[in-house]
Amino acid sequence: MQLSENLTALHSQNLPQVTHARNAPMPLDLDWVASVQANTSAIERRCATLGGRRTVKKDYQAAWLCKAISLIDLTTLSGDDTKGRVQRLCAKARQPASPQALDALGMTGLTVGAVCVYHDMVETAVRALEGSNIPVAAVSTGFPAGLSPLHLRIAEIGQSVQAGAREIDIVISRRHVLTQNWQALYDEMLAMRQACGDAHVKAILATGELGSLRNVARASLVCMMAGTDFIKTSTGKEAVNATLPVSLTMIRAIRDYQDRTGIKVGYKPAGGIAKAKDALVYLALMKDELGHDWLQPDLFRFGASSLLGDIERQLEHYLTGHYSAGHRHALA
Repeated sequence: MQLSENLTALHSQNLPQVTHARNAPMPLDLDWVASVQANTSAIERRCATLGGRRTVKKDYQAAWLCKAISLIDLTTLSGDDTKGRVQRLCAKARQPASPQALDALGMTGLTVGAVCVYHDMVETAVRALEGSNIPVAAVSTGFPAGLSPLHLRIAEIGQSVQAGAREIDIVISRRHVLTQNWQALYDEMLAMRQACGDAHVKAILATGELGSLRNVARASLVCMMAGTDFIKTSTGKEAVNATLPVSLTMIRAIRDYQDRTGIKVGYKPAGGIAKAKDALVYLALMKDELGHDWLQPDLFRFGASSLLGDIERQLEHYLTGHYSAGHRHALA
């Protein structure tokens, strides 16, 4: 069974070359920051309609799920991570579904967007992914709390880059947002961006701890002004992680930033996205709000671990008419 050619065009088999200018730091514009508002009730109403307004079935659903696989930052961030677990995760990143299923779908060669690990596991992941073009993303800067001294966070970024990480997921200091100290947030983000060098940086806002959607919108804007390549919702360790209202708020901040500067910034929802149907809603939201360019790995990622297993089950159902047991799709 082959997906039609126009549907296979929806997915990318490997990380594409970035075709847009990287976000360079700009001066902090406090007037722009102060002007940012968020209409919470309107945002929540918009999000409540998403599941019913955008649905895909059969061939289209299978194609969109393959697209979702190519956008996953396959992640393990546990205190009991071992080299063996990371190596198995990297093997899964190279071959995210069974060869038979991918061949039947016409998706041979499909990989995830990246592998995300703690700093201590970067070298292991880099060696395991040699020759695949799958980048390693390191969570740095005192993840997940981000409360270690700034010079130690900067040093950790440098060590992760030296170990081979091509992407750095940094954690902002939430206290700067909660106290409206935008200059401090900008200075911190700028220092981290500079420490990353050629490695792309994703700014984790920990939105569940920022108090309001207005704070989320303003923090997003400040991080973009400081040069982040992506804004990311969560560490996955907070009580509340990625939600649709938070995502819509951040996505519209990205759209506003592009309208004013011409620069495209990426988006990464993370934490709590475990079902294939949830991934489809996020993809529909991205396409509606930002367009097709944000359906590529250089501008959109899912921060997830269990999501891939559910997508595999849905694809197997598409091919066979039967759901497989979850244990058949272990990650590591």
